[in-house]
Amino acid sequence: MLKSNFFVLTGGPGGGKTTLIEHLRRQGELCVDETARAVIREQAARGGTALPWGDVRAYWRETSRRDVALYDGLAGETRTVFFDRGVVDDLAWARTADFAPDPQLVAQLEARACNVHVFTFPPWAEIYVQDAERKQDFAEAVRTYDRIVATLWRLDYRVVEVPRIPVAARAEFLRGVITQVSTKARSST
Repeated sequence: MLKSNFFVLTGGPGGGKTTLIEHLRRQGELCVDETARAVIREQAARGGTALPWGDVRAYWRETSRRDVALYDGLAGETRTVFFDRGVVDDLAWARTADFAPDPQLVAQLEARACNVHVFTFPPWAEIYVQDAERKQDFAEAVRTYDRIVATLWRLDYRVVEVPRIPVAARAEFLRGVITQVSTKARSST
């Protein structure tokens, strides 16, 4: 299934993705929160091990299942949908994992494509903070970003790097790219 109205915001931690998602939501856009942080909070609260610094395979499986369910739940949506990570990230992680991903779950992720233009957010030192859910240091955030971008290219996504500008300007940048992409798609049909 291809949903060209589904746009993914991704990158390493600390690039401002979630801040932009919150801004877009306040402006009335349909946005989907990152499942990774929800899984971390839930696992930490109950002493679970499905964490990026614990049972990484179980963590990937749980976030992937949730992201597939979110994608499927919005499959009939015709408005633009912004995902804070999602199935594209899960698939990228499966391609570079140090663990054996579940092949059936990988197939489910592959069957759920988003718009080929993926917005990436490079780590931004001036806004980067570690917290209970983000334990990576800045150098690891940069390595994660580089790995995600390289994998996106290998998966035939077109990487659109979002500039380090104020959040309102970032929202306008996204809308401008989406308008341009939509216009090209309509003119080629």
